[in-house]
Amino acid sequence: MDVTSIIDPLNDAQRQAVTAPSQAMLVLAGAGSGKTRVLVHRIAWQIQVEGLPAHSILAVTFTNKAAKEMRGRIENLLNVSANTLWIGTFHGIAHRLLRRHAAQAKLPDTFQVMDSGDQLRVIKRLLSTLNLDDAKWPPREIQWFINAQKDEGIRAKHCVESGDAHQRQMLAVYRAYEQLCERSGLVDFAELLLRAHELLRDNPEVLAFYQQRFRQVHVDEFQDTNTIQYAWLRLLTDGRDNLFVVGDDDQSIYGWRGAKIENIYSFQRHYPNHQVIKLEQNYRSTGTILKAANNIIANNTGRMGKELWTEAGEGEKISLYTAFNEQDEAYFVVERIKAWVNEGGLRSDAAILYRANAQSRQFEEKLMATGTPYRVYGGLRFFDRAEIKNALAYLRLMSNRDDDASFERIINTPTRGIGAKTLDELRIIARDQSISLWAASIALLNQRKMTARATNALVGFLELIKQLSLQAESLELYEKVKLVVEKSGLIALYTKEKMDKGEEKVENLEELVNAAKLFDFDRANEENMGELDMFLTHASLESGDSQADDFEDCVQLMTLHSAKGLEFKLVFLVGMEEGLFPSQQSVDDAGRLEEERRLCYVGMTRAMQQLYLCYTESRRLYGRETYPRPSRFLREIPPELIHEVRLRATVSRPVSVAQPKAASLQNLGSYKLGQRVSHAKFGEGVVLQIEGSGAQERVQINFKQVGVKWLMLAYANLEVL
Repeated sequence: MDVTSIIDPLNDAQRQAVTAPSQAMLVLAGAGSGKTRVLVHRIAWQIQVEGLPAHSILAVTFTNKAAKEMRGRIENLLNVSANTLWIGTFHGIAHRLLRRHAAQAKLPDTFQVMDSGDQLRVIKRLLSTLNLDDAKWPPREIQWFINAQKDEGIRAKHCVESGDAHQRQMLAVYRAYEQLCERSGLVDFAELLLRAHELLRDNPEVLAFYQQRFRQVHVDEFQDTNTIQYAWLRLLTDGRDNLFVVGDDDQSIYGWRGAKIENIYSFQRHYPNHQVIKLEQNYRSTGTILKAANNIIANNTGRMGKELWTEAGEGEKISLYTAFNEQDEAYFVVERIKAWVNEGGLRSDAAILYRANAQSRQFEEKLMATGTPYRVYGGLRFFDRAEIKNALAYLRLMSNRDDDASFERIINTPTRGIGAKTLDELRIIARDQSISLWAASIALLNQRKMTARATNALVGFLELIKQLSLQAESLELYEKVKLVVEKSGLIALYTKEKMDKGEEKVENLEELVNAAKLFDFDRANEENMGELDMFLTHASLESGDSQADDFEDCVQLMTLHSAKGLEFKLVFLVGMEEGLFPSQQSVDDAGRLEEERRLCYVGMTRAMQQLYLCYTESRRLYGRETYPRPSRFLREIPPELIHEVRLRATVSRPVSVAQPKAASLQNLGSYKLGQRVSHAKFGEGVVLQIEGSGAQERVQINFKQVGVKWLMLAYANLEVL
């Protein structure tokens, strides 16, 4: 069996992880160490060498982009379709489980997935029906509270009320929100994960089926998992030691949104027979950048510990610039980028990273003043745009009349004379009778108490949805979408908008039709869903993805959190000041300070060739003039790695980077290094390396005719010459 394509591109540590016997495994993958390659090649190894059926493998990651990339690379590596592989995001896999087992999960077959915006809209309406002032009870705060409880696996009924009046009211809203979602058949993102966990926990036959089906479970970015995600991973792998996780405790930077770095440490306790493999060879940054990052992160306690290294050489020293103020900082950065471009570099290879969004304004102004194209990474994506959400809301209401979030979004978009008074009456009826807003509309019309104008407006809206549904029944998916954007009045609405904004929105609606036309329904058809419902779910899941759109050749501006997973040849870390980075809120909190240090480590390791660190002697931010001290992270970098870009600059002596030790090779089995052998297909060759043992024993041979190949000894049938 020729396994060259699977293991030849790997270094020693990667190969060890890919070819290890099936068991619980934690791969500590440092920044730029090839973690995706390890996951892809591990899955390929299990399919080709260990003979596992593709449908018995589950791989979970955090973004649709990462899942798509992983699937494509597996297909290219094995030269086969990966359609039967379960590869997807946590939310995507959870949704797939719930669609298959809606009844056991206590959900209607037609349940709809809400994105974050729709969830917020439902909460705002709920506050109105509960007569709560949203100034005192901010909807976003309530949204955060509800999602945080769900991320911890806590239902409203499980919350213990305290003597605190604020907490009691928050729980009351949580209970009312749960009831509304149950009544309307709505599921938010956090609910997807919680409900999927409850499905497995409360249905032994369902759990047993998937435990038997998924013989290997792989997880990417394990350090970013929250409590409920890890809980259902444990259910799937309970007692089977078949959980393969790739993560990095030094890159855990999302604690503020529920990620638990403790999961990496708990893994070792919950899977006592686990193996830990460290990926420390970096393929991105220079030795100087890595040495500086290693020194900074070493100040964190409780790390599992690893030391990044590279064979790429030291590279340039890290440049440190002390600016007079934020304008000087922005001027310096933009001038350096212009010099980079003048020397032949691409703008898109340059990134400005900052801790707080408010810092971007100065850089944007300077970039605009110099005519330098730029993009603030993480802007609104396609499915997040208001005009797209409006069109999708029409489609959702056509599919599910009980979808209150969609009903409320479009009842007066475009304006059709349905006022706030009518909407308030609908909310009261819906609340008092525990029915949807659609049903409440029918009930209100039957009361015959409204004015003729209000009655006609409401009847007109209901009839519009009914007519759209009837006309769409026999149409293709893209024709349904086209029907909605044209007949709903949205095209006419945006055509009237001044300047180019309206034209852009019309173009976006036209692109939505194209998206429906190109939608790959066949791949997702296993869930027994209609094409429209599958498309709507796809839109919801895509809108929850954190990745930005593809960009042109322009400078990239982004927060440090947004930079995770990216790389740039030229990187500027700006605002390296106490109170800004690390943030003021973290200075007195050891746990938060360590996360800030991990964030600095992540930011520095985005740089491939050149890294600039900048701080100011004075800064006006949030309307205040401050005179900050340089960030403690700067003091944690060895001085000899830094070149100060100022008149008083001093140049430190060069630093040599310790070279990694060569991996030791063992003489295994009946073959020896340097031995001449013959293969029936590849001819004569010389043994270069021998690894593994038993059924996993493999040999690297340099054949005269075809070059270097890796072969599994159990199948090679080699003849010693």
